[in-house]
Amino acid sequence: MINSTNKLINWVLYFLVAIIWGSSFILMKRGMFGVNGEPTLTAYQLAAIRILSAGVALLPIGILQFKKIPQNKKKYVFLSALIGSMIPAFLFCIAETKINSSLAGFLNALTPVFTISIGLVFFGNYFQKNKLLGVAIAFVGMLLLFLANKELNLEYLSYAALVVIATICYGFNVNIVNRFLKDISPIKIAAVGFSYLILPAFSILIFTGYFKLPLQNREIIYSTLSGFTLGILGTALATILFYMLLKRAGTVFTSMVTYGIPFISLGWGLLDGDLINSIQIAGLAIILTGVYMTNK
Repeated sequence: MINSTNKLINWVLYFLVAIIWGSSFILMKRGMFGVNGEPTLTAYQLAAIRILSAGVALLPIGILQFKKIPQNKKKYVFLSALIGSMIPAFLFCIAETKINSSLAGFLNALTPVFTISIGLVFFGNYFQKNKLLGVAIAFVGMLLLFLANKELNLEYLSYAALVVIATICYGFNVNIVNRFLKDISPIKIAAVGFSYLILPAFSILIFTGYFKLPLQNREIIYSTLSGFTLGILGTALATILFYMLLKRAGTVFTSMVTYGIPFISLGWGLLDGDLINSIQIAGLAIILTGVYMTNK
């Protein structure tokens, strides 16, 4: 009975994270292009608002929990926040200035592949042959997604590659948390980690001229609220839930969250008018097949 309850909780956490993160891609688009599709905030401003709002929301907890984290673990908490949240937040926003939100969600499905690969190369984790085959299949699917774009060019490839780099960051983060922060509670990791990022995020907002914008403008307000939603729900809350799932179910099951994310982002993308062709669907199916084999 207890085992069944634990599995149910794991699946509830799984679907919550998938829904929240799957919805993040359309929020990024809305944050940068507003209601009418006209540019409002830059990618750097939106990402900074996302990280800043997450940090401010968790700051009271971070202050209380800071001293409870062992000194030798604090560097890993900071590293986790940096490569698991801040760097990907900027990479995704920059990428979505040139690629649609659905494609960003599709490419995010590569996270389990890099989680397993990085675990093998950098953390000495055991790696089975079927996982290697899964990695190869997923990369084929990723290449097919690239080729599916009718306006394929170097610029398109470079922006799509930013999402791939973000998934590599996620792969490192999952392994770091699983290896070095197993004994630290999820709320402590998230709260203290994002507290570290408040000053850098605020500095970026100043440097990019956010506070010189007409902040009373309706479109700017809408985009800023999208950033706050991304930060509080899509970053602070989702990160805590993700770390809870990671500690309960391990790296493999947790990285499978990216199974669900592309379908959520696809649904939002279709509602928002994104055009999805059959080649992209095939590419997604191949990626998910590779991810399945990698996690089997």
